[in-house]
Amino acid sequence: MFAILAKIVWFAVQPLSLVLLLGLLELSLSFTRWRKTSRGALVAAFGLLALCAFTSIGYLALEPLETRFERPAVAPTAVTGIIVLGGGMDADINDVRRGYELNRSGDRFTEALRLALLYPQARIVISGGTGVLFSGTDTEAAAGARFFADFGVASERITLEAAARNTEENARFTRQMLDPQPGETWLLVTSAFHMPRAAGLFRKAGFPVVPWPADYLGRGNEVFRLKLDQPAENIGVASIAMREWLGLLAYYLTGRIDELVPSPE
Repeated sequence: MFAILAKIVWFAVQPLSLVLLLGLLELSLSFTRWRKTSRGALVAAFGLLALCAFTSIGYLALEPLETRFERPAVAPTAVTGIIVLGGGMDADINDVRRGYELNRSGDRFTEALRLALLYPQARIVISGGTGVLFSGTDTEAAAGARFFADFGVASERITLEAAARNTEENARFTRQMLDPQPGETWLLVTSAFHMPRAAGLFRKAGFPVVPWPADYLGRGNEVFRLKLDQPAENIGVASIAMREWLGLLAYYLTGRIDELVPSPE
């Protein structure tokens, strides 16, 4: 229920949805005695749109998350397995074509592939269901399996967890499936901005992992500035930032993680 509710709430509060809702509010109020109040909704809508589209606000909001966890200074000599979280596949395309088209977060899979080649004895665990509410039968795990197979990774190395609908279920279902033992080394690969929430949830599930962030969106030394060249990209990054911070808040308030922004152990 939590996974479904979270997706519905996010649909309503993401930046472009808020701009649309504020515009509809302005339009509705303009036909009432609250016409002057409607101007405030219009100003808020255009202000939010301009802030997200033409400034670095999204990148600035992501920076504390992307810099929270760093890769180990010295890579492990032996790795039991590599866990890559779903979210890097274009589900709409793969649902029809049954390929492995990567989306904005596809670096999760390319980095996991690099690690799979670097540690040829390690298991590869792909955790991710469909991730959509109303359609889709091709899971992130299935698309990921095709991706690794086409790059020559043996199928016997690959384990699929195809039921998870959110990061909490990624952690819980993977823990149940793998039953990690003391002394094992499991790398967790996901987007850098997503690593605090993912690491906190795996910690809560009792699964010790080595965070291995990938898929950086920011340059690491961001300041607030005008960013006029890619407004659509800027809105996308701002949406990611809002979603991740709201996700952390929701998971913290519901007791799913122990810190608002989980920190390295």
